[in-house]
Amino acid sequence: MSLINKNNIPRHVAIIMDGNGRWAKANKLLRVNGHKNGINAVKESVEFSAEIGVKFLTLFAFSSENWNRPSIEVNALMNLLLTSLKKELPTLQKNNIKLNAIGNIKDLNTECNAKLLEVIEATKKNSHMTLNLALSYSSRAEILNAINAIVSDVEKGIIKKPVSKKDFESYLYTENIPYPDLLIRTSGEYRISNFLLWQIAYSELYFCKKFWPDFGREDLKEAIINYQKRERRYGQTSEQIQK
Repeated sequence: MSLINKNNIPRHVAIIMDGNGRWAKANKLLRVNGHKNGINAVKESVEFSAEIGVKFLTLFAFSSENWNRPSIEVNALMNLLLTSLKKELPTLQKNNIKLNAIGNIKDLNTECNAKLLEVIEATKKNSHMTLNLALSYSSRAEILNAINAIVSDVEKGIIKKPVSKKDFESYLYTENIPYPDLLIRTSGEYRISNFLLWQIAYSELYFCKKFWPDFGREDLKEAIINYQKRERRYGQTSEQIQK
């Protein structure tokens, strides 16, 4: 069996956790059961990432578009988020994991928002790994919000034109978070789905056919080993990279 090269661990792994509903349908269960079983995959991915030395793990948990789903499913997802935040705080503290959230979290209901901010505050000094939850997240909205904020600040004289790449990125949700080295999507779909569009410009993409609830430690390990076999050139030639 192939082994992970501990000297080439992706610093930042991002995952589009897709396929909970189709997993439930395939198992003749309600969609909410798919989301509940997906929590086990989250735990395994977080634990394994922390074990091997990933410093940032970003999970696409709920998109802005997901608010358009049936209210019974949305409410179940919010309740699941709330329950998980309450239950997993001791585990985050024990494993020295910092929780962070990206997205328009003000869209969450009052109880979820309050608990999320509470856990973020409680774990803010943890340093082994940062777990980013993308909640009510839309990359296009993130970019547009950044542009509008920059325009406003230019008019106020807070920043000067021309706006630099560094300036622009300071207005994104992901300020101070490195670009993802590896982006994983489960369920056999080959789409980015409005996730981290600016940030993944040079990320390595990995697509897995398994539905998210079936995605375990070995699957994440396989994705990282696949990543380690690639040559990241950033627009340069192989010869330039090897110098």
